[in-house]
Amino acid sequence: MKMALKRGIIVALGLLLQILFSLTINLFFISKVLIIHVLFGILSILLTLDLIRTSKNYSYTLPIIISLVLFPILGTLLYIILKNSKNHSTLLKRIKKSDENKYKYLVQDKNIKIENNSKIKYLTDFAGFPVYENNDVTYYPIGEKAFLDMIKELKKAEKFIFFEYFIVDKGYMWDSILEILEEKAKNGVDVRVMYDDLGCLSTLDKNYPKELKKKGIKCIPFNRLNPIAGIIMNNRDHRKILVIDGKVAFSGGINIADEYINRIEKHGHWKDNGIKIIGDAVWSYTVMFLSMWNSYKKVDEDFEKFKYKFKTTIKKDGYVIPYAETPLDDEITGEDVYLNIINQANKYVYIFTPYLIIDTDMINALNLAAKRGVDVRIVIPGIPDKKIVYTLSESYVEPLVKGGVKIYKYTPGFVHSKVFISDDTIATVGTINMDYRSLYLHFECGCYLEKVNAIKDIKKDLLDTIEKSHEITKKEANPKLIKSIWQALLRLIAPLM
Repeated sequence: MKMALKRGIIVALGLLLQILFSLTINLFFISKVLIIHVLFGILSILLTLDLIRTSKNYSYTLPIIISLVLFPILGTLLYIILKNSKNHSTLLKRIKKSDENKYKYLVQDKNIKIENNSKIKYLTDFAGFPVYENNDVTYYPIGEKAFLDMIKELKKAEKFIFFEYFIVDKGYMWDSILEILEEKAKNGVDVRVMYDDLGCLSTLDKNYPKELKKKGIKCIPFNRLNPIAGIIMNNRDHRKILVIDGKVAFSGGINIADEYINRIEKHGHWKDNGIKIIGDAVWSYTVMFLSMWNSYKKVDEDFEKFKYKFKTTIKKDGYVIPYAETPLDDEITGEDVYLNIINQANKYVYIFTPYLIIDTDMINALNLAAKRGVDVRIVIPGIPDKKIVYTLSESYVEPLVKGGVKIYKYTPGFVHSKVFISDDTIATVGTINMDYRSLYLHFECGCYLEKVNAIKDIKKDLLDTIEKSHEITKKEANPKLIKSIWQALLRLIAPLM
């Protein structure tokens, strides 16, 4: 913890010094030269118009527009930093190049008949993720059950283990996994571990990759914290992917820490979920991992050597489409999948989300679905993990409840699941929260399911959880004056939270 605090302070000071340095120089010139003040004013107007013209989502560009209008100097600097950090970052350029390379491996099997299925056309034709039929899908309503199966499958590993998680924390869960990883590495299994450096700031030492290397485990900390890295530190790897021998893949909301399997209690009972896939769809998770890994270490010239050829045909069980979300392309895949499910629902849409920080498109879609008779239910935490973020989430409850959406607080504790299900036929399970960071800044992943047997288990989990939750009334959703003002101010900085 001391090391984490030290690293955090150094990074924060580095960023603060950059901001102060930029402001000092600009304020000096502006106070001395009137023409520069005028130019900044004109520039801020032009940048505001450019944002209005090109913005994909005004809810999230509004804070920048306001800063440009009210504080031309600061707003212009913020705009330039945000724009340049993505365009000029060496790391993000490498990731984008490697990510684009993955599509040559994600080829649609022409034997799968999907021509008339408009519900999956977006993912296959525009987002570029193939649909698979031959899969065995298991849904886990709680982290403990997923963890037990992860251990069983890890013990079977013979060729490779690919491990990519946002948070890894030392404790019973990680120690149990690490023991197997170390043993497998000694036996010649290719073991690769990737974790997010910010996600593990308070849990792992900065030299932890060296510790794993001594055990024969290859390790990459994603997007190392750097006091001069700038805004690119916002782009985190929030994925949860475990691939074993190309045969089986795990994903879902579960990170690698003891609270996720309720070995310890932090915010009451931790309600999370997981998904296991055995079958052809594992290939997409394999490619996702290899694309990210090779953006750091170009070691795999051909991903095909990691593709498992299933000797026996797995019984067809609906459609399965693993998909990735990246802040580096033009598609907002995660949000588009969610909106498509809501907009095409006929009977019901049930949702798990830990953070309800949504834009106007999402608010309108949810309310419109409820108004046309769709049973829309959302389960959020009853006990928050971050109080300010929770207060911000509550600000979106009022317009939804007034629109006919039913919102439930999970009374026993914290909901960390990210799940949508609709009409007994469609679901998505993954890592993507309903907030700006997940939808626009983070690298994420999800799994779209259609007519898969496991969907009935997802529905049961939602309904069982709702039974343990408290429905928020219209009176409860209406905040008092002081709180409503505070929530309004928080909304202005929502993209930063």
